Amino acid sequence: MERTNESSPTGFILLGFSDQLQLEMVLLFIISVFYILTLVGNTTIILVSYLDSKLHTPMYFFLSNLSFLDLCFTTSIIPQMLWNFAGPDKSITYTGCVIQLFISLGLGSTECVLLTVMAYDRYLAICRPLHYAIIMHPRLLKQLAAMIWVSGFIESLVQSILIFQLPLCSHHRVDDFMCEEPALIKIAAVDTTFLETELCIASILYVMMPLGFILVSYGCIARTTMRIKSTGGRRKIWGTCASHLLVVTLFFGAVIIVYIQPKNKYTQNQSKFLTLFYTVVTPTFNPIIYTLRNKDVKGGVRRLLFQNQSP
Repeated sequence: MERTNESSPTGFILLGFSDQLQLEMVLLFIISVFYILTLVGNTTIILVSYLDSKLHTPMYFFLSNLSFLDLCFTTSIIPQMLWNFAGPDKSITYTGCVIQLFISLGLGSTECVLLTVMAYDRYLAICRPLHYAIIMHPRLLKQLAAMIWVSGFIESLVQSILIFQLPLCSHHRVDDFMCEEPALIKIAAVDTTFLETELCIASILYVMMPLGFILVSYGCIARTTMRIKSTGGRRKIWGTCASHLLVVTLFFGAVIIVYIQPKNKYTQNQSKFLTLFYTVVTPTFNPIIYTLRNKDVKGGVRRLLFQNQSP
């Protein structure tokens, strides 16, 4: 494999689906629509949660953080992706690649931690309702939010430094549509066993352990729910948890397949579509899931839309 003597290459070529131009045109249209829906849906949830005093609760505080995170996550990836799909230029500058990897990886790691804290919030609300207001006080919410965001970007900083210290192949052709860690590891001109091991450890810390905590939280919620004799009471509890469970399933399912899948289990194109799912589709579905399945959010949207209308 040919090596490069440049410590900082001028840029990278994001191959994407460049060998399937018709597919790129279709994806250009579909992803543009999804991006607009993501912007509108997540902005709506942030505004409703902020403007409606009835939604000034820990649950909607964390939901607003999730919506803001999804806005930033998609914006760090999709504009560059659409530019590459729209024309023959598939390049991204070296600095642009570094920034994209750092931000997208940081936001992805942050979402793993955030979804875990949201599960803990549901656990406290359902399993320890008498202590909920005391435990989830405003100061703790701010501390948890700071911990969530800082922990995600610390992990991203470590990963980004390790990736871009590698000597890379001189062609700088990344077989993906974004600067993503697995794709960048593949163009390293040296043995990457250490980095792959480190990535595996990071995946355990930021994907498998959070998912484990989420499952434990919902196990406790399920046990508490079974003790409730009222069918309506059980239905109400799972109604408040269903949206979060569905978001967790979509996000963690795609991330596990992309980052923790056995090598060669999927073709490269299949992996690209899976990456598209959690970078484009999931952030669009999140506000839809929370809006359709949540009476409080729907009520907040109605109040926001019609508050200035005369009775």
